[in-house]
Amino acid sequence: MEPSVEMALAPVGNCERREATRWCAVTGGRGFMARHLVSALLRSGEWRVRITDLAPTVGLEPAEEEGLLGASLRDGLAVYASADVCDLAQLTKGFEGVDTVFHTAAPDPLNNNFQLHYKVNVEGTKNVIDACTACNVGKLIYTSSSGVVFDGVHGLFDVDESTPYPDKFPDACLQTKAEAEKQVMEANDTNRLITCCIRPGSMFGPGDPILRSLVSFGGMMFIVGDGKNCDDFVYVENVVHAHICARKTLSTKVGANMSGGKVYFITNMEPMNMWDFFYMVLEEFGYKRRYKMKIPGYIFMPIACVIEWTYNKLFSRYKIRQPRMLLKPTTIKYMTLNRTFSCNKAIIQLGYKPIISLKEGIKITKKSFTQCRA
Repeated sequence: MEPSVEMALAPVGNCERREATRWCAVTGGRGFMARHLVSALLRSGEWRVRITDLAPTVGLEPAEEEGLLGASLRDGLAVYASADVCDLAQLTKGFEGVDTVFHTAAPDPLNNNFQLHYKVNVEGTKNVIDACTACNVGKLIYTSSSGVVFDGVHGLFDVDESTPYPDKFPDACLQTKAEAEKQVMEANDTNRLITCCIRPGSMFGPGDPILRSLVSFGGMMFIVGDGKNCDDFVYVENVVHAHICARKTLSTKVGANMSGGKVYFITNMEPMNMWDFFYMVLEEFGYKRRYKMKIPGYIFMPIACVIEWTYNKLFSRYKIRQPRMLLKPTTIKYMTLNRTFSCNKAIIQLGYKPIISLKEGIKITKKSFTQCRA
């Protein structure tokens, strides 16, 4: 019998845990998706988790301190290791004795600084691969993005993994993510390190900073484009589930031969109009649906370019951070084009299927935001 949603997300008390003997590591372990992944790995009772990230200490939030993560850190089922993916020595130390590495570390995708993204995504991923090899890590699962096949010009409708990388990418994040993917796939060696890449769709869930900004903003003042474009959203726990499915698949000889060095799109398999999704979220938070003015994207593009240049070239000198709801050139491209993906390959080869629907994911997200406010 398959576990229910409640069972899948429920905390596990100390008395109910199975004794975990294997270690895994999660790079960027304090990031949005990574926090959910760490919790799922600990809940499973099958893993001890080494959480690696940039901060010198783990810096738990009150709910984490009182919950599963805090308990796991206290009893040794989880360990925090300060490690920069750009530092091979730190990574090598962090991966000692590790069976599997989940590589999620990445810069903020809204920061379009090519040097930063190249350093972390490309050079950092090479370091992760080298550290895995040095420490005899058996499995490496990389968190990529569905956007690595998006050129910002042409829409994507139900595309699969045979879709090639574009000749030109819309931003630094996707360009360097694609380079990192190539490295991970080329590093696959069934006799040493077995690898694969997970490509999530537009991810959301508790702790999502972009969705938090949308809700705080209180609604869309206008629609960019014709408002007819579709997107493939995915609840964060489904992305976590896909990573765990990938690890399980790679653990068998047949699965390693089938999925090693491969990439997989992961969505909720509920493609829908992007603006309808935003309205679903806002209505869940109590905002009434209002018909908005539709403004062509080309009107905003020159303004967005000037704003992005101003933040990157001028405000960055004074360490002024960009607002998350800032209208940027890449954002406009995302907001006006179709982007939907087929998960058939993940279903057949990884045994993946969503465990939480979009509507249920939105309800859980609202509940978590409400608790944070309280």
